[in-house]
Amino acid sequence: MQKIQTQGVHHITLVGASRQVSIDFWEGVLGMPFIFEQPNLDVPEESHLYFDPGDGRLITVFTNESRQIDPTPNPEGIGNVHHLAFSVSRATFTQAAQRLEARGVKHTGAIDRGIFDSIYFRDPLGQLIELACYKFEPPAGLTHSQVLFEAHHLRVAEGAYNIQEAHLADAIERLVKRMQPSLSEDREARRAYPQEDAGSEKRP
Repeated sequence: MQKIQTQGVHHITLVGASRQVSIDFWEGVLGMPFIFEQPNLDVPEESHLYFDPGDGRLITVFTNESRQIDPTPNPEGIGNVHHLAFSVSRATFTQAAQRLEARGVKHTGAIDRGIFDSIYFRDPLGQLIELACYKFEPPAGLTHSQVLFEAHHLRVAEGAYNIQEAHLADAIERLVKRMQPSLSEDREARRAYPQEDAGSEKRP
């Protein structure tokens, strides 16, 4: 018996209300380009809208003009989707709260998740949405997942409750050392600065 190996998220499909409600939120609030539309191939009287969340993957929405907006929070029972998280830049993250407030949207404010910062709010149909901004960039050629995998081992070895920024920094250092050769035989950390005399004047 063998695995069925996935290679990324192909798309996520949501049940929406009307066509315009979907466009107004996914493109008009979150900036996802509306890239194409066709009938729902399983329910021809519905439309199927496709949006690009920023990485070339897809968020799709089934719409029906007879469905009304219901902002009741989605259920959080077993088997239900808890929330959808989308990546944003640091610059965008710093503006998210005030841009939500300009629309009268309640939100959590910035929350420190250790490995990234988050802000949560609900879409017009009650789905919980998270905007997340990583606190680090992986070394060239590596992924966020690879850095987090390495940081996890550092966290466990330390007995820390969750991954901290120091774990991320140390994980990146380890990965660079492992992946990038050096002419130096000894690659340990160095002080590099000459020791100042106890009585000498300190300079910035």
